[in-house]
Amino acid sequence: MQYLVRRTRSLRCLPDMPTNDDDIRRARALARALDSAVGVPGTPIRIGLDAVLGLIPGAGDIAGGVLSGYIVLTAVRAGAPSPVIWRMLANIGVDTLVGSVPVIGDVFDVAYKSNIKNVELLERYSAQPAAVTRRSEGMFALVIAALIIIISVAGFAAVFLVRLVWHLLSS
Repeated sequence: MQYLVRRTRSLRCLPDMPTNDDDIRRARALARALDSAVGVPGTPIRIGLDAVLGLIPGAGDIAGGVLSGYIVLTAVRAGAPSPVIWRMLANIGVDTLVGSVPVIGDVFDVAYKSNIKNVELLERYSAQPAAVTRRSEGMFALVIAALIIIISVAGFAAVFLVRLVWHLLSS
């Protein structure tokens, strides 16, 4: 819970960064509405429409993911390179997949502010394109490496379990 409170305080709401781009301003407003629209009385925790939609089994998390897509489309229109777009899609994917798990996903939706992260990423890209692109490429490589390791371990575990069951049944 300590982590949740500390993380929520740091993401309470996006600072108003000066920008002349109406699309980025609209994306920022949407991120606030989806991730931190309303404060929970007596706590520093803020929730948004994404957390509320997540209470609807299945369809709510998908609807939240679709609404989050507007921020990604804004990044595409702003000319963000594919590593940045993939990083934004990964944020939405994690939010949507973990958020769809009953109960745990609802708590995760309150803590993980994917839309705010994506708008911050877009604004950082607008200010420093080369640095954000390099970091996004590094994150992409790290995620691919982690997926390869996870799939390999799962494959070895499946082979081990099949052999164990085969041994138990044939004995």
